[in-house]
Amino acid sequence: MSREEMFNRFLEVMNRFAQIKAIVAVKDGFIMTTPFTICGSLFLLVACLPIPGWNELMSGLFGENWAAPLFAVCGGTFNILALIVVLCVTYKYVANEGLDGMTAAGLALAAFVIIMPPEVVLDDGTVVGNVIPKNWAGSNGIITALVVAFITSWIYCYCVKNHIGIKMPDAVPGGVVRAFEALTPGFLIFLLASVIWGLCHFAGQTTAPELVFSLIQTPLQSLTDTLVGGSVIVGLQSLLFWAGIHGPNVVNGVATPMMMANTLDNQALLDAGQSLLNNPAAKFMTMQVNDVFVKSGGCGLTLGLIIASYMVAKSEQLTSLIKMATVPGIFNINEPIIFGLPIVFNPFLLVPFILVPLLALIITYTAMMIGFLSPMGAVQVPWTTPPIIAGLLLDGWQGAVIQIINLVMAVLVYLPFVKKMDASMQEEEKQQAAEEA
Repeated sequence: MSREEMFNRFLEVMNRFAQIKAIVAVKDGFIMTTPFTICGSLFLLVACLPIPGWNELMSGLFGENWAAPLFAVCGGTFNILALIVVLCVTYKYVANEGLDGMTAAGLALAAFVIIMPPEVVLDDGTVVGNVIPKNWAGSNGIITALVVAFITSWIYCYCVKNHIGIKMPDAVPGGVVRAFEALTPGFLIFLLASVIWGLCHFAGQTTAPELVFSLIQTPLQSLTDTLVGGSVIVGLQSLLFWAGIHGPNVVNGVATPMMMANTLDNQALLDAGQSLLNNPAAKFMTMQVNDVFVKSGGCGLTLGLIIASYMVAKSEQLTSLIKMATVPGIFNINEPIIFGLPIVFNPFLLVPFILVPLLALIITYTAMMIGFLSPMGAVQVPWTTPPIIAGLLLDGWQGAVIQIINLVMAVLVYLPFVKKMDASMQEEEKQQAAEEA
């Protein structure tokens, strides 16, 4: 098998992977969580604004507990993210099948609550029951939430599509029909949840979220939270996008839950009064590293490509396209240049399009390892926040400096490749002009 055939086979496999119902549901479901994470981040950002003397200033104006209402918003967003995930992923999975996603989402939420630990132990040893522990409703329960969402969605869809359950007369209103349709799958889902709770509690003296966390989530987080794991995530995003497949959508369908869990674990350290700087327990590969420092200007750090093109472009095609792509690129929207230049299957840009984000990841990783840049907590910025401003909001002037370094590196790497591509475009334009003449 030739290299070209192997590459085409790889693309075929990845394209099929991107169409898997569960992967599509995870991608779409996590997009639905964006209002919760971004809004929660804005409140957390105000509470922890990286400006010297900010806390002292606000304490003097509003008292020592001035940030308590802001942290309450964080508790109602980040600390229940697993509950939000189980709702959103189930809804998208079932809705994509053309069925009642809202009812299925409610069943999944109830099943998730059933298998959660029914009590919490306070610092003094007191056991408090009949509570929903935020410890497992947040980052620690994300993988369990996905498992519950997939199982619930499959049972619900199977029962409804095969008409397993109570059949109502045609004259009955649609809302009533859907409610009775959910009785049988709901009973089966709750029965399964009850059995799982009993097996974990009586046989293993544990709970399902704790079991999944120790056996699945912890190893997966450890794999993604390395330079090698991060490189695989970043490299695949660019390679697939170059091949015409939306790489971030495919890769993030698997990687986003892990990176989100890493982010919330870091926030838990901050909430416990620890610093993330030079903290061996802090996680490196978070959502912010991927979105803000590796994909500045869009996947492939194409803002560097735009700047390099301004420096050397002479062909009419590249010059006009770059002018059109500049404003979107500043706000991290690079589809005009991905599909307009295009970068897709462009032999001149394959190497830099993959190499630049990998180098940006290494630079960001090195900055954290030497203590210049702090790992990221739960604070996030809208993905359209322009570079440098985004770094400044996330990690102060150090974040802005690393974004500038990454951008300069991107310009330098793209520059020779853009020169060759522009020369080729100029030659094509000369030939076209000669033919027209």
